[in-house]
Amino acid sequence: MIAAAMPQTRQSPIQGVLLLAAAVFLFAAMNATTKTLSAVYAIPVIMAARYIIQTLMMVALLVPQRGWRVFATRRTGLVALRALALVASSLSLGLALKLMPVAETAALVFLAPMVVVLVARPLLKETIGLFGWLAVITGFLGVLFIVRPGSGLDPWGVLFAGLTVIGTVAYQIMSRSLSRTETTLGLLFSTAMMGSVVFGAMVPFSFGGAVLSPLNAALLVSLGITGGLGHYLLTAAYRRAPASLLAPVNYLELVWAGLLGWLVFSHLPDTLTAIGMAVVASSGVLVALRSAHMARRRVGEV
Repeated sequence: MIAAAMPQTRQSPIQGVLLLAAAVFLFAAMNATTKTLSAVYAIPVIMAARYIIQTLMMVALLVPQRGWRVFATRRTGLVALRALALVASSLSLGLALKLMPVAETAALVFLAPMVVVLVARPLLKETIGLFGWLAVITGFLGVLFIVRPGSGLDPWGVLFAGLTVIGTVAYQIMSRSLSRTETTLGLLFSTAMMGSVVFGAMVPFSFGGAVLSPLNAALLVSLGITGGLGHYLLTAAYRRAPASLLAPVNYLELVWAGLLGWLVFSHLPDTLTAIGMAVVASSGVLVALRSAHMARRRVGEV
């Protein structure tokens, strides 16, 4: 999960790194829980629980102290479109996790930052440069290692992971534009609310009469808690340390995903797949270095 820079207060790089490491662990845990629940419930039911709990948490914690105005937005139409992009990518990610291991799914989804580099050129008039091209080429090579013939990955799972990348790219591109006019809480609430409405409407057609055991109920509730807390820690991290320092830490999620895949599902990627995951992570670090370089250059031009 990669985020735009937040307003910085009380700078503490070490705290920022630790907070982000915890945040991406929660995101990996949320994905592992989603995969576990997908054996019993349809993906829309799982996503409805995640977003509804997250929405209720935000309302309960923030509205009594700060009122509903804390969720206000200015460019409401684009904010809603951004939220729909994330909802669509959440659905496709859930379907990918149902069909593929957690680590491989996470690695494929982390191709999104490299695609953003390509898309940002025509849409945002950003130059790609040497770092950008190197990151994009390296990232796609890493993906070829992961989805190579004989890897054993479900073709439909790979397709859903690809759709997740498309939705994530749209989400990130719109986030860049909206970050200039919208608050972090307004954007977070809009996505939580959109997910609650869309997936909530799908529940009556998706539940299928599955038994809601106490354990599964707790796991469904945990999705909203881990998702909401993860986003809170992520926001706190970017307030305490610069984005250029934190961006590579996002790729720690691949490590967490691999560890949880081993502990929960007894799955370990084979050698070539592990190499591909490392290559994708390396290309992501190149994207982070490129972003830091461009930010320093813009500051120097002011």
